[in-house]
Amino acid sequence: MANILVFAEQREGKVKRVALQALGTARSLASEGDHVVAVLIGENISSQTELLSSGGADKIYMTEDTQLSAYSSEAYGTVVSEIAKKEAASLILMGATAMGKDLGPKIAARLEGPFAGDCIKLALNDEGMFIATRPVYGGKALSSVSSHQHTFQVVTLRPNVFPVISEPASTQALIEPWTEKPDFSGLKAIMKEVLSTAGSKVELSEATIIVSGGRGLKSPEHFSIIEALAEALGAAVGASRAAVDAGWKPHSYQVGLTGKTVTPTLYIACGISGAIQHLAGMSSSKYIVAINKDPNAPIFKIANYGIVGDLFEIVPLLTEAVKKIKNEA
Repeated sequence: MANILVFAEQREGKVKRVALQALGTARSLASEGDHVVAVLIGENISSQTELLSSGGADKIYMTEDTQLSAYSSEAYGTVVSEIAKKEAASLILMGATAMGKDLGPKIAARLEGPFAGDCIKLALNDEGMFIATRPVYGGKALSSVSSHQHTFQVVTLRPNVFPVISEPASTQALIEPWTEKPDFSGLKAIMKEVLSTAGSKVELSEATIIVSGGRGLKSPEHFSIIEALAEALGAAVGASRAAVDAGWKPHSYQVGLTGKTVTPTLYIACGISGAIQHLAGMSSSKYIVAINKDPNAPIFKIANYGIVGDLFEIVPLLTEAVKKIKNEA
């Protein structure tokens, strides 16, 4: 019997969707007799245990503390590592989010286990060691990596690539409070405050639809055209590096190699030529729609659907069409 541990990332007391995707992956990899164990850390998070239970967890370790309300790599890493030891976890999964990319390697180092990051495929061989596929060289190639041991294997999963379990679990997970909190006085760094900036209503990394704007918008005020379409679709708003470098949008909006890697079901690129670094961040989207007046723009080479024309005419027409369809539904 082997246990698979899932770090259930939460923000502001709500479990992120990528945590449910990690649970679904753990459930699909678990053999008969294996246990899927979720770890939930934060403050005022008890309401989320039901979601994790229906998402496939057999057991949920929950630790609540005001000092854990904000993410601390040292504190969170200590808690997850100690629980992994107690459960003798063979595999530890989490999302390849900003938090997961920081936390995953730290846990692997603490437990002296192998690590694979930003994976888009994951399987276990007959000996229980992972075989993972991950993009490299900005998404131009895929690398297959395998583990050298079958204990404390740490893997981060790219958001929106792995499915959530289709049928909610019928059994209730065992909730076990974790009282062995880290020594906060010994932490080298303590998160005092997190300041949120006004941004997209839907987070880029978890969005199923993204509408992005680039240099073709000509000025920051024209992003209102993109935002109107995004609102009609219930989508997140993204931006190219050129738009961010010009100061039109904060870096948190940037899609690309030096921004966020996204995997939505639908990605609409408006006025984005398709620089290599941008393509690296969104080329794994299921469907890509490109709107650009340059028929030779590189974005059209990877787009499923392309519209050659003036975005200032096309995007408002798309917005009105979406609104009309929704009103008729």
